[in-house]
Amino acid sequence: MMCYDFVSPRQGVAPQMLDAINLTCVRDDRVLFSELSFTVQPGEMVQIAGKNGAGKTSLLRILAGLAQAEEGEVKWQGEGLSRMRYQYHQDLLWLGHQPGIKTVLTAFENLSFYHANSAESLRWQALTEVGLAGFEDLPVNQLSAGQQRRVALARLWLSTQKLWILDEPFTAIDVTGVEKLTRQLQRHTENGGMVILTTHQPLAVGNVRQVHLQEKRA
Repeated sequence: MMCYDFVSPRQGVAPQMLDAINLTCVRDDRVLFSELSFTVQPGEMVQIAGKNGAGKTSLLRILAGLAQAEEGEVKWQGEGLSRMRYQYHQDLLWLGHQPGIKTVLTAFENLSFYHANSAESLRWQALTEVGLAGFEDLPVNQLSAGQQRRVALARLWLSTQKLWILDEPFTAIDVTGVEKLTRQLQRHTENGGMVILTTHQPLAVGNVRQVHLQEKRA
């Protein structure tokens, strides 16, 4: 089992928490959600729930600082993302629909690129955890879509970022993979981390909280 500790906040520094404040999202003249507010604190796992088209991915992209809300603000440690974007992205691990990996590199080289400070033995172990033992030295462009997804997920076994924002992380992985990933998400929150995710997969954890997006009319 991989273990890691987060550094305690310095005296006088606001606790590491994410605030979504009165967020409104409009796409193609349609209001996906409006006046949405919630807070994610250390040790919490939050599932964004709602029907297809309700704006789940749009919300995650706003929370990750990759898109702008029509109205409202996202804050990290009490400060708006526009004022501390660099620090926020240092504290954030984002995994979207696309794997976000370098296809000309091998699986092991991808982990070495993204987590250069991790021990080499932990990179091998991370790839084993996601079922890629024996595929570590193949260029990613020779792997299946599901295997490429697992290369991206292996980063969760190496990440020291406090906040993970994950869009459908259980897609294209088998039952054993789902169980291992669920345990890793729970381990992250038990160590004081935060997880925000979307998934159609039932979450067999006790510390998950749901934020429901209701369909809106323009």
